[in-house]
Amino acid sequence: MPIPETQTAIVITKAGGPDVLEPKTVEVPQPGCGQMLIRVSAAGINRHDVHQRVGGRHSDGTAVPGLEVCGTIVAVGAGVDQGRIGERVMALVQGGGYGQYVVANQQLVLPAPDTLSDIEAAGFPEAAFTTWWNFFHLMTCRKDSFALIHGGTSGVGHIALQAMSALGYRVIATAGTETKVAAAKAFGAHDAFSYRDEDLAAKVMEATGGQGISSLLDVSAGSHLKQDIQMMAPDGQIAHLSGGGGADLAIPLRDIMAKRLCITGSLLRPLPLDRKAAVAEDLRRDVLPLLGSKVRPTIAATFDLRDAAKAHAAMEENAHIGKIMLKVEHD
Repeated sequence: MPIPETQTAIVITKAGGPDVLEPKTVEVPQPGCGQMLIRVSAAGINRHDVHQRVGGRHSDGTAVPGLEVCGTIVAVGAGVDQGRIGERVMALVQGGGYGQYVVANQQLVLPAPDTLSDIEAAGFPEAAFTTWWNFFHLMTCRKDSFALIHGGTSGVGHIALQAMSALGYRVIATAGTETKVAAAKAFGAHDAFSYRDEDLAAKVMEATGGQGISSLLDVSAGSHLKQDIQMMAPDGQIAHLSGGGGADLAIPLRDIMAKRLCITGSLLRPLPLDRKAAVAEDLRRDVLPLLGSKVRPTIAATFDLRDAAKAHAAMEENAHIGKIMLKVEHD
């Protein structure tokens, strides 16, 4: 299959709302050492992409957002087996996913199972890498303790609930509506509650038999920190995924000291490659065998690549359950 010199991709033209995302003709990237060129069939929309667009940031040298894709390997760089060309894969990428072609490091490329469509497979990598890095590398989630994730029906949350519950971890979830609370339970949550509930901490403590939460993943920029600390078990860990646009976080230091809590956080995109590669090995071993049976991305909506602005607007409405995706056509 001939590889064109140019492609259609969605470019962040400036900081702003969804309308600043525009289809442009750009060069097809070339795979470097250890990289693969993927002909993209589908790409996932993530909250990070929205934050990048709002800030007008061109991360890692590209104005094209997008962190996860499904497609076919069409070329490889030095150090990569030529026999990989033609494989159907899903991949975590360093931006560039909103395009017809993208490069990915071979260590972050996973086989796309026949049990998932291209759209479904493209909705797996970012959520899975985020979940496993935070719960099992940054924190130390164990089966004899309880975990909690705020936003149990989000792109990350619904995959985390399915995969972790299938592997025997007890994960409690929160969500913003009763419909989403019910959906979180259906995804495998040990229990689920509204994060708007003034008695959230007490209900979580009751659900854990008084044990409390040992590993908590927060996507809300610390919006529930007071309740979080009340529901944490001694020596518990809280990991943050959202920086809240740079807002400061007021920390009740004495309460943290009393329970010996660890409050941390991370950004997945700038994480060193060797750490991401370690997560990829975990996913290959533990989660890939579950795909299509016990773990399946839920697709809330699918848009054509050129309608990426509409996809971002849908994400900002916060009404979706699961993933919002882009379908990528080729001429």
